[in-house]
Order: sequence, then C-alpha cells, then structure tokens
Amino acid sequence: MSYTGPDFEPPQPRRSPLRRPLTVAIAALVPGALLGWGVYAAVGGPDDDGGADRAGGARTPAASSPGVSASAGADAKAPTGTSPSATPRDPTASASASKPAPAAPAKGPLKGKVVVIDPGHNPGNFQHPSDINRKVNVGTHWKECDTTGTATEAGWPEAKFTLDVAHRLRTLLEAQGATVKLTQDGDRPFGPCVDERARIGNEAKADAAVSIHADGSGAGNRGFHVILPGSVHDGEADTRAIVAPSAELGERIAGNFVRATGSAPSNYVGGGTGLVTRTDLGGLNLSTVPKVFIECGNMRDDKDASLLTSNDWRQKAAQGMSEGIVSFLRG
Repeated sequence: MSYTGPDFEPPQPRRSPLRRPLTVAIAALVPGALLGWGVYAAVGGPDDDGGADRAGGARTPAASSPGVSASAGADAKAPTGTSPSATPRDPTASASASKPAPAAPAKGPLKGKVVVIDPGHNPGNFQHPSDINRKVNVGTHWKECDTTGTATEAGWPEAKFTLDVAHRLRTLLEAQGATVKLTQDGDRPFGPCVDERARIGNEAKADAAVSIHADGSGAGNRGFHVILPGSVHDGEADTRAIVAPSAELGERIAGNFVRATGSAPSNYVGGGTGLVTRTDLGGLNLSTVPKVFIECGNMRDDKDASLLTSNDWRQKAAQGMSEGIVSFLRG
C-alpha cells in the first residue's frame, strides 16, 4: 500500500473542494513511503477496523451526524485521571529538561509567516478537575474546558508527549524563519480551555495552526490521523472560510508524516486515508485561521506506544509535521 498526497506528486494548483481525501494506491508508491511502510508492517500493521475507544478500553458510541468521526481524539477525550507522579519513566526528560534559547531574528523561507502550535491538554490538568470540567461555549454547543488526555499503559501522559513534540516542531519551524507561538508551554497550571486555544491562533492571525495529540483508543487500533474542520455555521462558529485551506494543510501534513515516520494512516478511522472530518471540536469550530488536529498514534496500543515514547520517533514526527506546514505555507 502507498500513501499519496500533494507532496508525493508534482505541485498542483490549489483546488476549492471542501475536502480532498488522500488515496491509497500501490502504483503511486514512492521509495521513502515504501521503506516506511515496510518497517511499519514488520512491527505490526493495521488490524480490523473498529470504532475509537477512550483510554482504558471503554467503547464510545458511533458519531450520530454524517462526517463526524467517533475517534477518541483531541478536545473530545475523556480524562484518564493518570497522575504524572505515577509515571515510572519520562521519555522526554533528557530532551525537554531545559527551555530552548530565545530564537534568533527570523530569516528563511518562512520569514513573515506565523504558526501556532497547540500542545494538547496540560500536565497539570489532573490537579484542577473543577477548572477543566467547567463548560465553555464552543460555538455549536457547550463542553468541558479541557481534559487530562490519555496515557500509555505505563502511565506516561499524553500532555507530556504533546509538549515534547511541540518543542521539537517549534525549533524546526523557527529554523525556517517562521514566527511560532505555543498555546501553552508548561507555563500555566492547567488548560487553556479549548475556546482560548482557538482564540490564541485567531488573535495571532496565524497562517497555519496545528493541535498535537495522541489517541486513547483500544489496543490493536494503530496509526495516525489528521482531523480536518467540517463546514459549520452555527452560533459563534463559522468555519466556512477555513475548510478548504485546512484540508490542504491536513493533506500535506499527513503525506509528509508518512514519509518522515514510516507510520501508516489509522486502521480504525478515516478509511485508510489518514484524514477525518469532524464538526464537534471547539478548537476547530472556533478557529478563523487554517487549522488541523493530528493524532500521532494510539497511546493505548503497545506497538504505537513504543513509537510515541521514542525520542527518535518523536523527532521524525515533528519533522513530518514541519515539512507539511512548510509545504503548505510556501504553496
């Protein structure tokens, strides 16, 4: 199988359809993707399709509206209650022990471009249940401010994974000349809430925004998927202007993520395309700038967890995201 997208073919003029799913075709396979897929298959490829699970293996109901995945991702995750203090080992300890030095004046192909990186959840969320459980308006409905996210079976929390990858991604993008802003940098006790996460990107007038997550589905569900905003025009939510550019951003990130990491698209959502459209996530519904979520893998599956806890793999994940963002911003 292969994964095709904008960065596996000659550049095409931007098209206006609301969603252009990626295709899977052996004939379009490129050497880099073939090697990555071979490595992935060797350690255990896709199994049977199935609905996404919450952390701990509890099955979630299927989405009731068309185009909305049942994925247990992003700002829809239920808290796991896992305390970082119970974690036997922190895979990011050596990579994230010190804060990065201030960035040099911007120069490079992305000079003048603004990217907002949204590391999902917050390591301190579990200590503030009343704060993160309060409801906020996400345009179409009210939902919890935030959640604790999921964790590996060994207890390593998603919030530490997302912050580590965000730091790596920031370094790569700043090296290209981009101005990079994080929605949180381990510098606040909890949150921010999902509506504030969207507002940070909007107020920064970001040219692209990416929310980083890892899923909490059932064991055997493997692979990554990129969540795109569906068309929403209800209450304070109006995504109509960002649907098309967000789809392009998501496609480019997905294609480069395959190439950089060797990981396959999700075997449980997205129909093998690695792309899922949702209309229930406040972080997307309230965005006025091109934005996507990426679920980098499933923390509750042992094979995916072994990747997510690898320093080398996380660097490749950041590289794939960076290349996709650069491709999108340069056109």
